[in-house]
Amino acid sequence: MNEAGAFARTLAPLLGALGLLALSACARPEGVLVPVAVGDSPGTRVDMLVATTRAATDASGVVFTGERGDGLAFTDVAVSVPPNRPVGSIQWPSGPNGDPAREFVVTRLEPLPRTDIVSWFKARHGQKRRALVFVHGFNTRFDASVFGYAQFIADTDASLVPVLFSWPSRGRVTDYVYDRESANFSRSDLAYVLTAAAASPKVDEVVVMAHSMGAWLAVEALRQMALKNGRVPAKITNVVLASPDLDIDVFERQVQELGPNRPKITIFVSRNDKALGLSRFLAGQVTRVGAVDLNDPQYAARLERARDITVVDLTALQGGDALNHSVFATQQDIVGLIGTRLAGGQDMGEEQGLVARVGGGVGAAVGTVAAAPILVFSGGRN
Repeated sequence: MNEAGAFARTLAPLLGALGLLALSACARPEGVLVPVAVGDSPGTRVDMLVATTRAATDASGVVFTGERGDGLAFTDVAVSVPPNRPVGSIQWPSGPNGDPAREFVVTRLEPLPRTDIVSWFKARHGQKRRALVFVHGFNTRFDASVFGYAQFIADTDASLVPVLFSWPSRGRVTDYVYDRESANFSRSDLAYVLTAAAASPKVDEVVVMAHSMGAWLAVEALRQMALKNGRVPAKITNVVLASPDLDIDVFERQVQELGPNRPKITIFVSRNDKALGLSRFLAGQVTRVGAVDLNDPQYAARLERARDITVVDLTALQGGDALNHSVFATQQDIVGLIGTRLAGGQDMGEEQGLVARVGGGVGAAVGTVAAAPILVFSGGRN
């Protein structure tokens, strides 16, 4: 086969992934973030604190756009999640006046001054002392970030305080570079949110979870905190990176600069992640962390040198989204597993329930989730 043919064969699955991303975004109506009275609806209510660097808008039901704002804004948001739906699914409202019996709707959406953040934690969550700060990924509108996080919280039922950091993504697959720069634009603000959460007397522990391009933003914010203060705050105990769109060489350097007193890191990867295949193509064929092949000796060697990093390969799992890019939130067994671990304050890579760790610094095992083999590598521990 000539070079043109080989290039076409390489490009074909990437164009397919691009098409799937575009179709998923087009299927969603806009202007649906209009508060709806739910009455005695049997659905689950998710109260979350939303911090965003997006530009505000007066457009009804949109609230924040994909453009970059002048500063960091906080919003008190409540979402009603309908009952009797498949785990991992979002029932989008058909319009501004959604039906809470069968669709996701917002029931409260109020601006919140920075000075009221501590009061928000106290008033909304009583004795809950653990916060989960989530950072969404590429190609995500504001409404999708809110409903997506509400779905994850409702399905995991982990009883953590939900904090969403929503950065300026335009929600268009053609704006990959813009989104990437918007993630860079937002890292100081995410560092502020993480610092404020860790400093709150109402919070004992902070878990950071980031998806796709949001992983770059999350690790950069933590790195910035470590370089500025000498370490990441001790209350930030765990960082979970789901399908991280991160250059593997850059990530290795970032981890080094987090210092010795960094949080434990768990990474969910999949070799058949079609979205990360597209990212790899755009990034000059450099492997993305979320798509590493754990059977490749070079990655095993690099992991062996890493302390307190666990990589969980979900390639063999079936179900979830068509791109295999959001398995952590859409695959029923994994959602349940994550929820159990978060609720119990456990590390994602602990042996019981997920794997029986083999050997010393680096181990491989067969997991029990959906009777599928889950390959797990764990870096050495001091």
